[in-house]
Amino acid sequence: MIYLIVALIGIVQGVSEFLPISSSGHLVLLYNIFDIQQNTIFLSVVLHLATLFAVVFVYFNDIVALIKNPFCKTNKLLVVATIPTVIMVLIFEKLITQAFGGNFFVVGFFITALVLLISEQLSKKNVNTKSDVLNLDITYKKAIVIGVVQGIACVPGISRSGSTISTALMLKVNKEDATKFSFLMSIPIIIASFLYELINLKGATFSFSIMQLFVGFVCAFLFGIIAVKFMIKFVKKQKFYIFSIYLVIIGIFVLLNEYLFHLW
Repeated sequence: MIYLIVALIGIVQGVSEFLPISSSGHLVLLYNIFDIQQNTIFLSVVLHLATLFAVVFVYFNDIVALIKNPFCKTNKLLVVATIPTVIMVLIFEKLITQAFGGNFFVVGFFITALVLLISEQLSKKNVNTKSDVLNLDITYKKAIVIGVVQGIACVPGISRSGSTISTALMLKVNKEDATKFSFLMSIPIIIASFLYELINLKGATFSFSIMQLFVGFVCAFLFGIIAVKFMIKFVKKQKFYIFSIYLVIIGIFVLLNEYLFHLW
């Protein structure tokens, strides 16, 4: 049974990491439903590592190009965007950790829904141009703002991909660059989170076996690839209201469960 649960969690992580519906919020919801209380943050990081591999798989050629040109503009933008994210996570680490244990993610769902709606209205005229991965059409000031938003999105319920893509679009970044930059900037943050959790593993007890983690990892990786490719095409259509409706519905359902249904 535990393998099915971990597989389901991996599938949800793979899909929700790249769709603008908050993977962390959905993971917290599943942890509550299945009463998983130990090592939830470590499991989340392992699954996020799987989705990191999904990004690398889809954007492999672009990543190779960035590695071959370490001082290109895009790499500088990624550094500039990552710095405020790291600073915010370090400052608000305790609050973020506490948020993983409660129902704050419902508020995050509503916030994400609102951001998506605002983004759709403000960026309807954004063009979709051919992207040069080495020279994304983003200023350093915009990269800082997007990095700050990524830091805020570490709170469960607030979608990282949804908030960063939406912010980029509201800043008049073209659709393809906004999507590509959002997914690429997830790489250093996921790596940093994974290393940080490894450092803090000393003396910890584990609720999941290596094989169970592997099953979740594979599911998150495979469905992450599907979600990335879907999102790349979806942003061009830019109908974020669909995800806003979904987030509002699931948020209301969670609240009804807490005060009325008590299903979990």
